[in-house]
Amino acid sequence: MFRVVKPLNNNGLLALTGEGREVILLGKGIGFGRKNGERIERLPGAKVYTLVPDGKRSALQAINSINPQAVELAARILEEARMVFPAIADDILLPMADHIAMALERKRRGIRLPNPLQHDIMAMFPDEYRIAERGLAAIREERGEELPSEEAGYLSLHIHAGISEQNAGDSLTNIRLASDCITGIERALGVTFQRTELKYTRLISHVCYMILRIRAHEEVPIQMDEYVQKMYPEAYALAQDSCDALAARLQLPVASAEVTLLAIHIQRVL
Repeated sequence: MFRVVKPLNNNGLLALTGEGREVILLGKGIGFGRKNGERIERLPGAKVYTLVPDGKRSALQAINSINPQAVELAARILEEARMVFPAIADDILLPMADHIAMALERKRRGIRLPNPLQHDIMAMFPDEYRIAERGLAAIREERGEELPSEEAGYLSLHIHAGISEQNAGDSLTNIRLASDCITGIERALGVTFQRTELKYTRLISHVCYMILRIRAHEEVPIQMDEYVQKMYPEAYALAQDSCDALAARLQLPVASAEVTLLAIHIQRVL
């Protein structure tokens, strides 16, 4: 049993379940002729997306500002993602739809949003990025509009948010911190890593997960500090400087074991 809160268009409804949960219903023609408050026993073939309240605004308030076609496009990308990540959460639907709607508006206005972390996102979330690229192709197919490749990076973050406890903004912040950390390492070594190289992918992956551990106050069960400091003094000193910089930006302590692990990874790229 569903009660219609608002028809979105001919193919979509915002509704409440019998238990009072907010859901988006999508399917060909299911919104045609529907009225607010109408009760529907069942909708064969309709896809149901359960929304999780964010505590700030209702789904009705959120969806009022989003083009319904963007919701359909986001749902198509979400279904693509579900084939790779079966447990992906439905609650990324509206944030992703909002992003798509804004991306299409930027396209119409001739504005291109740069994504300096594009290669870092590709390195961290390759599966999500491939899905996002297919999403851009779906948008081109449905709307006849070619969104810039940078948007695949941003969509990747939304997809990742659906399979992790991080929202897209937190993921972007962590990747930016990791990228800045590696830029500092490059500057100290006088080198520039190719963003498509395996050693760069390994390094930024390690730094990103290190940042997650630091934020979560997780300990690393390793006791090799003295050995690594003695064997790789240059890499260890650089790792210590890098971790000190991260600690300052995060306003959190960094365990000595993290310095040791980062030193090992730096040594691998020397």
